Amino acid sequence: MTCKMLIESDPHQARIAVLEDDRLTEIFVERHRHRGLVGNVYKGRVTRVLPGMQAAFVDVSLERDAFLYVSDVAADVEAMEDLELGEPGAPSRADLAPAQGGGAPSIGDLLKPGQEILVQVVKDPLPNKGARISTHVTLPGRYLVLLPTVRHVGVSRRIDDEKERERLLGILDSLPLGGSGLIVRTAGEGRGREEFETDLSYLSRLWEKVRQRAARLPAPALLHQDLDLALRVVRDLLRPDFSVLWVDGEETYERIVEFLDQVQPSLVGKVKLFRQGATLFEQFGIEDQIEAALKSKVWLKSGGYIVINPTEALVAIDVNTGRFVGQRTLEDTVLQTNLEAVQEIVRQIRLRDLGGIIVIDLIDMVEPAHREQVFASLGNEVKKDRAKTKLLNISEFGLVEITRKRSRANLERLLTQPCPYCAGRGRIKSVATICLKLRKELLRQRGRTGQGGELLLRVHPEIARALQHEERAILEELERSLGLSVLLQSDPELHHEKFDVVEV
Repeated sequence: MTCKMLIESDPHQARIAVLEDDRLTEIFVERHRHRGLVGNVYKGRVTRVLPGMQAAFVDVSLERDAFLYVSDVAADVEAMEDLELGEPGAPSRADLAPAQGGGAPSIGDLLKPGQEILVQVVKDPLPNKGARISTHVTLPGRYLVLLPTVRHVGVSRRIDDEKERERLLGILDSLPLGGSGLIVRTAGEGRGREEFETDLSYLSRLWEKVRQRAARLPAPALLHQDLDLALRVVRDLLRPDFSVLWVDGEETYERIVEFLDQVQPSLVGKVKLFRQGATLFEQFGIEDQIEAALKSKVWLKSGGYIVINPTEALVAIDVNTGRFVGQRTLEDTVLQTNLEAVQEIVRQIRLRDLGGIIVIDLIDMVEPAHREQVFASLGNEVKKDRAKTKLLNISEFGLVEITRKRSRANLERLLTQPCPYCAGRGRIKSVATICLKLRKELLRQRGRTGQGGELLLRVHPEIARALQHEERAILEELERSLGLSVLLQSDPELHHEKFDVVEV
């Protein structure tokens, strides 16, 4: 499998595409005006302590005071080994924070109003809620996560080989930690001491800059801003098996080369500056693939198709044979469609970053061996996904349930907004329904109109056409009942379901 990464940057946004065998599998978008705060480190001042909520508010120079739970002051550091900071699909520290109780210290014993503390944002603010913060700073590198405020060493639990874990812990024990803690990230599996030393040196210099700014600046103040999207994705995803990293934008190209020269010089040679006339995404057909990823129906090469319907509670994915009729038996046709479908389904899940509960409705298979083959294929495809995912076996109804940890706003929410016509319902009232509603409304206002005049009815062109043809009987009834002529005016700017009535 050939992997490529494309980075396209302009003054307004950065977009990053990951391709496997020239097919888009992941897309990242960051609008510069809406850059997130997660990972930023601040020097803050406690403004309020709320013992009843076991929490405190901290001024960190944002629009709203940040929110600090007691569990984020005294967190379980061993739970941090579950973190893949900066990687898609990772649980946040907030998700891993231990429940209150069990003799945990009170927030009032830990913090006082006016106290200055060093904090890091773990959840972005919402429209009616401030950012969530933690006093445990974590600085992710390429292979290591530095815990400058905690003495703890560990290995990501996603590295499950015991011999490898022991080897990595041995390397950590030999590194000069200086009172800090370290956790090996999943990308550190198989790496040697020299690579860890380079990563630790970079992270130590970064932490020293944070400390110097903290000593110099009064609270509240921003001490460290997390890397922008381009550098974060390069840090977390670029591997030696990538054939090339194309960058459209000279300034971004130079920053990436400079960054890789510090963290992994061996990858600098893979970075290429794109200089052709067309944009990078157009050259590789990314724009068309993004447009296709916003549609509910996805066609398969065989002629079958899948339908993806996100709902409030879950994502439903349906598999259909479509135009594919097969060559041998019905059971063989069903098997081939399901095998092709599960590959495309996992690609779409990764591309759209679908999360929560996902239910796949496969075409029903009679043969148990075919069910096992399809489920094994699904499991192999899911292994390509870095997000934390769990699968349940195919049920007797042909359903597969998946839970997947979402890492960011999914593609649909990122690039679209609710339809102003249907308000997110996905459907609007039919032409016949609107004509009947219009009839009912005009008859209800019968006493307010004079006799013998004219009534101007401004409607959408589709409604005007229906009233002049298949729904002509409604228009004739209104003229008889109201005792006046009804004139139609088409207005394409008018909402499909709306209409205006003017007496002339």
